[in-house]
Amino acid sequence: MSHEKVETNIGLMVGLVLLVVSFGGLVEIVPLFFLKDTTTPVAGLKPYTPMQLEGRDVYIKNGCNTCHSQMIRPFRAETERYGPYSVAGEFVYDYPFLWGSKRTGPDLHRVGGRYSDDWHRVHLINPRDVVPESIMPAFPWFEDNLIDAETTPTKMEALRKLGVPYTQEEIDGATAAVEGKTEMDAMIEYLQVLGTSLKAGGK
Repeated sequence: MSHEKVETNIGLMVGLVLLVVSFGGLVEIVPLFFLKDTTTPVAGLKPYTPMQLEGRDVYIKNGCNTCHSQMIRPFRAETERYGPYSVAGEFVYDYPFLWGSKRTGPDLHRVGGRYSDDWHRVHLINPRDVVPESIMPAFPWFEDNLIDAETTPTKMEALRKLGVPYTQEEIDGATAAVEGKTEMDAMIEYLQVLGTSLKAGGK
């Protein structure tokens, strides 16, 4: 096939470009599904509790992942500021991944246990009360919005189909676990577990 024929036929060129890009993508992505390091949970990793799962949904719903990444790169400047770099086995139960690359705010992957629950509560209600220079928006309505407890078991059942090892007992108790809880409660529980699995695994 001559270059001239490809260059003068836009449909053919687009088709060939898509074919090459698709093949290249498959070559890069497919092997990752068979690497032990990317598919095996790190020691200490547990599925999100019902409250943590709901907190994660609040995090996503309010666009927190557009300003905060959750992936610490293996560079000295990163690890000195945030802690140990992220490894694939920490995200095995995350659907979807929230790695991100934009950092209007700091990376949050190792924020779990770094601050008290009260600090997070004040920070979410009005960030400038604890970080005067913050440009983060306030989320005071988290204190008033209740979690929809009826949907939590359905979310967990869907995740179990994707490979998250929830037991039937955990799913059956999910509604009671979040009943009457606010988005603030759930968000804080989610933030407090971020990046703690390596510590829990003794690493």
